[in-house]
Amino acid sequence: MDERGLACDDLSVGYDGAVLIEQIELEVKPGRIVTLIGPNGAGKSTILKTLAGSLPSVAGWVYLSGKPLDELTSHERALEMSVMLTERLTTELLTCADIVEAGRYPHTGRLGVLDDDDRAAVDEAMRLVAVKDLSDRDFMHVSDGQRQRVLLARAICQEPAVLLLDEPTSYLDIKYQIDLLRILRTLADEKRVAIVMSLHELQLARIVSDEIVCIKGPRVFASGTPEEMFVPQVIDELYDLPAGCYDPATGTVTLSAEKSR
Repeated sequence: MDERGLACDDLSVGYDGAVLIEQIELEVKPGRIVTLIGPNGAGKSTILKTLAGSLPSVAGWVYLSGKPLDELTSHERALEMSVMLTERLTTELLTCADIVEAGRYPHTGRLGVLDDDDRAAVDEAMRLVAVKDLSDRDFMHVSDGQRQRVLLARAICQEPAVLLLDEPTSYLDIKYQIDLLRILRTLADEKRVAIVMSLHELQLARIVSDEIVCIKGPRVFASGTPEEMFVPQVIDELYDLPAGCYDPATGTVTLSAEKSR
């Protein structure tokens, strides 16, 4: 694989030694966006937590920029990978700017003091996701959508080689969903970031992704390009829909299978 990026080999994920999904093979090269889709409870978040190192693998290996993930220190991981999972962050007396600044700590010295370059990275990230006006607001006193964008700014200013996101469009209205996807596409295309995320919105996954990985059952159900995956034969079976419910022309599910035939 490329020197920077993320890969897993014969990976099994689950909890307390019990396998949920096994034999996962994945390679995410710099500049590529790979999106996990599938029904609730299929294991998308479990895969992302395992790739992030916050959940131990049951079997197999994860490689971050060519090195086994479990051989890297937390600081080494933070220099290469930024993670935005679904856990709700609870803070006390921290501003939104404080939260974003935390993304720079892997790049600071032992004292954790931000220099001018760090502050410039924080400012750029906050402007990119349109939260600069929230800088002095208490993080716990802004809306869920605003928190989501602040957390994205924190992940971006970490300047990672790999970015993992679990349902990043949650709590966002359609404008900010589109803005977020544009930002992710820019990070991939211009910064060469390797991105892995999960999405429920099929039409959004279809337009932003380079590769789709369908999660269902004890193994990966299917994977390929958006053109290959977003077809009725795959989507209907993936979500246990009546045949023909998925309409590839619109990227949505119809109420009647007759309409997509």
